[in-house]
Amino acid sequence: MCRTNTGRRWWCCWIPSKTSAIGSNALFVITGRNRLQWDEPKLEGQLDWAGPEYWPGLVGGAVREPRQHTVGYLSAEDCETYLCQRLTVTGRPLMDDRTRHLITANSHGLPLYLDLAVMRFLDLYRRQGRPPQAEEFNLDFPALVARTFRDLSPQVRQVLRAVSLLDAFSVELAAAAAGLDHDAPALDLVERPFVDSDPTAPWPYRLHALIRDAVREADSTSEDRWSPADWQRAAQRAFQALGRQAAGDRARLVAALRQGLRLARDYDLDLGWLVDAAFRYVDDFIWEPLELPADQEGERGAEALDSPATALAAALSAIAQRQRQHRSRTAERLQAVLDSEQLPASVTELPRYFLAECHRDLGNFQSSLDGMQQVVDGGGRLASTANRGLAHLARRVGRFPQVREAAKNLGMEGRGERTLGDLWWTQGSIGPACASYAASRDDALHNGQRGEAALSQACLAFAAAFQDRPRAAEQIARAHDLLETAAIRWAEIHTRAAELIRDAGVAPDLPQRAAALGDLAREAGLTSSVAYIRFATCWHAVTLNSPVLLKQARQQLRECVHGEEFAYLAELSYLMAGEEPPADLPRAQWLDGAEQTKARWVALAADRRREAAAHRGE
Repeated sequence: MCRTNTGRRWWCCWIPSKTSAIGSNALFVITGRNRLQWDEPKLEGQLDWAGPEYWPGLVGGAVREPRQHTVGYLSAEDCETYLCQRLTVTGRPLMDDRTRHLITANSHGLPLYLDLAVMRFLDLYRRQGRPPQAEEFNLDFPALVARTFRDLSPQVRQVLRAVSLLDAFSVELAAAAAGLDHDAPALDLVERPFVDSDPTAPWPYRLHALIRDAVREADSTSEDRWSPADWQRAAQRAFQALGRQAAGDRARLVAALRQGLRLARDYDLDLGWLVDAAFRYVDDFIWEPLELPADQEGERGAEALDSPATALAAALSAIAQRQRQHRSRTAERLQAVLDSEQLPASVTELPRYFLAECHRDLGNFQSSLDGMQQVVDGGGRLASTANRGLAHLARRVGRFPQVREAAKNLGMEGRGERTLGDLWWTQGSIGPACASYAASRDDALHNGQRGEAALSQACLAFAAAFQDRPRAAEQIARAHDLLETAAIRWAEIHTRAAELIRDAGVAPDLPQRAAALGDLAREAGLTSSVAYIRFATCWHAVTLNSPVLLKQARQQLRECVHGEEFAYLAELSYLMAGEEPPADLPRAQWLDGAEQTKARWVALAADRRREAAAHRGE
């Protein structure tokens, strides 16, 4: 025998009876909003038959039956069933479909909300003499807060209000946000049925969305309600507590950034620890989304640029999304951030550097050069990275001695080994290039920088593809593996370009594959990728000894040449074929002269011809 009330009772405990007058196998179900606490040792001596010895099934974490269960939230289907059966006339649901659907959606499965909605429906029905309209239920109930607060002590209510500021929290974070120096009220709160738990999340607890919104929007139901100043102080405490926990792993860093940016925006807080967190976020190439949700009025979101927090969020969002959209869109958004002048000087270099990167990818050479130089001159945290950017631009215009000198001073922070790898392969020195890229990859893996490791491996695959095809296939496969955990559009396309280099002289459909990949690169606004892909087609034509195909491939490659920019690739298309470049083509500054460079590339092409012939069985 049991008695239940689905809408109001959240906890249930099964208590088997062996000596009941109604039978030896009777099962009593006791339900309530709060967990039964007869297992508490502190009740021993105050009540008979109290404590964990007598009630092992009530102890938290018990797994054997009979034990205490959280009923949890109702599914949408169960909500509909409850509303249909709760109010009927002649056996048919009194509520129409539209009203039921709206109540179900707004309830988020919370039984108390359904009960309150039913009571409101009955009250309006009695007063109006007709079923109320669906629009009359698009609201939160202040009684939600009243009933939720009714069973909580003042300190637990304080914790509840504080964590309503957070998307997710831990006991430690909750106590700090509430301004408490002890955890007991937070431990009490996380046992409540309106707190969800996910042990795999950076912070395991989360308020039910409906309770969270109701607490923040309708906190006017108790004598200890918070003033605006109280909420401001709590937001500052929560923000500082997040900052202390942002130094953990990548998942916690991103979670702290998301919550911290929103708090800083909603309560006009100084950026503080967000500056350091933002630089650490961009230090690798993972690019988890960092979009700010709209504020409670729905007016300030990711596109707003009216505070330091919204500007920083917009910058980080644009930087991350550049992997999924055309670089011109990213450039526009970053320029807007700089134009807003909302960011403090300590973080302005962040959008400035990535804007310069976008200009480089878009082929805006001078704009990229100017932006990189500004970051270098600022001497900030990205100065070494911008120095590498300058070296990259120097390589793009064939000033290779300048690249070599710059690489000496870049070090690991400036990706010096990767810069050397970029330099060596252009000279036809594939072995040194692969060694430099491998060193860069290994350093990145040692430091837990998965994105940099994936990028270095993509470059290694590209360089290796000019030599031993089976070994190149291994490097390409490893690049694909590393890119599964890093969203780097350029590296993904570069790895596919490596597949073209590897298949040169062997795959008859290579020109068609190159054309399709070139279209993908253009859609992303990656001019360097387009140039490398067309260079791969030239390499294919040289290894096939096909003058017609080589002429066509060179014509396409020349479309990527703008003055000195990418002219070295066009020059290489002649050197690898043992030909003299045309007089109107700007010459690169090869490290040991054009003749030595030509000799190495001619040898590489000859080796590929022999390898391709063996592959074809000739």
